[in-house]
Amino acid sequence: MSTPSAHQNLYELAAQVGIGLRTRGRTLAIAESCTGGWIAKVATDVAGSSTWFDRGFVTYSNAAKVDMLGVHETTIAAHGAVSAEVVAEMVAGALARSGADIALAVSGIAGPEGGSPNKPVGTVYLAWALRGGPVYAEDRLFSGNRDAVRLQTVATALQGVLDVLAQQ
Repeated sequence: MSTPSAHQNLYELAAQVGIGLRTRGRTLAIAESCTGGWIAKVATDVAGSSTWFDRGFVTYSNAAKVDMLGVHETTIAAHGAVSAEVVAEMVAGALARSGADIALAVSGIAGPEGGSPNKPVGTVYLAWALRGGPVYAEDRLFSGNRDAVRLQTVATALQGVLDVLAQQ
């Protein structure tokens, strides 16, 4: 289990994201798989988040990714749900299905099962995009137990929003 200070750091990071979005007059949508809504929870823990948080999509199953975000079944079949291609389609779908100006998406293998030699436990793909802009995607290999992998994913996802905003 993560420590309270780690959770406090997530709250502080989410508050920074809120400040960055609010000062730019932008809103955020989130598409989550392996984090199961944790990013949206952290974002909405921040008082006043209704001014900058538009919505979240928890698309844990492949069917949910297809139904809710428009991810192509052929993309999942070709690359797997945990891939740069799928998170790119997830982030595009979050923008297309929301009024948000920026979106983030995550899909990964938090464990303890589900890993493979090519995608071991701790593999996470993340993507960010501004409406009308390019998609930024990256993959990470996080260490630790399920909670640690998910916590690191939440922190990296929120930091990525700040990084994209800094390029504005």
